[in-house]
Amino acid sequence: MPDKKLSIKQVKELFAPVTSMTDPILSQFKTDSRIGVQRLITATQTRLEKAVEQEQLFQERLRYEHSFWERGIQHVAGVDEVGRGPLAGPVVTAAVILPHDFDIPLVNDSKKLTHLERETLFPQIIKQAKAVSIGIASNEIIDQINIYEATRVAMKQAVERLSIQPEQLIVDAMQIPVPVPQTRLIKGDAKSASVSAASIVAKVYRDHLMALYDVIYPGYGFTKNAGYGTKIHMHGLDTLGATPIHRKTFAPVRKIINASRS
Repeated sequence: MPDKKLSIKQVKELFAPVTSMTDPILSQFKTDSRIGVQRLITATQTRLEKAVEQEQLFQERLRYEHSFWERGIQHVAGVDEVGRGPLAGPVVTAAVILPHDFDIPLVNDSKKLTHLERETLFPQIIKQAKAVSIGIASNEIIDQINIYEATRVAMKQAVERLSIQPEQLIVDAMQIPVPVPQTRLIKGDAKSASVSAASIVAKVYRDHLMALYDVIYPGYGFTKNAGYGTKIHMHGLDTLGATPIHRKTFAPVRKIINASRS
């Protein structure tokens, strides 16, 4: 029989560490007629079901890594980029080699995560990963060789800067000019945990960088828009002109520059 001497708050504290549907705590309070307790049971069951689903999806995102590990390929690096579309700032890439016992189920395509989730996961990935590195192609390089080639340059940097030599790369749709076997996946950041981890690292790194640029170049909203062409950013371009970090070959920026010269 449930102990009705316990308050709802105390029952909630008992349920908090429950990680299995078969936990006797749930059975103990199943017959408790208090509405608050029944709601706690339902909420706990929902939480556990969600955790099971999340773990299954996480294991699915590790299937490429497991296929390589099972063949004796120990060091598999996921590589991804962020910042191909913005009008300002660099394109940033990351390469991440995960350990075989990597266990952060929430790691997923950075675009599917909230800002807070990315910020929380970033240090966890850094701590668990066997190796992490960053590659950067500045706006000057982007203007010189185009965004696609600049992204390849930045990815090459990230791979070459890894403290462990990767034996296999998993890349989000790109071909990197390095002599390492590569598996290219369309939307790889949603299909491979290594690429997901790289997408989070690259995104958080670039967001922090753009926040610093917001201090140096106020008026464009870089902290909030990361250099994308939002309303506040376009207003900044119209009133303040282009900054040294703007991509001068991108049409909206080029238009502003040409207009200022005429």
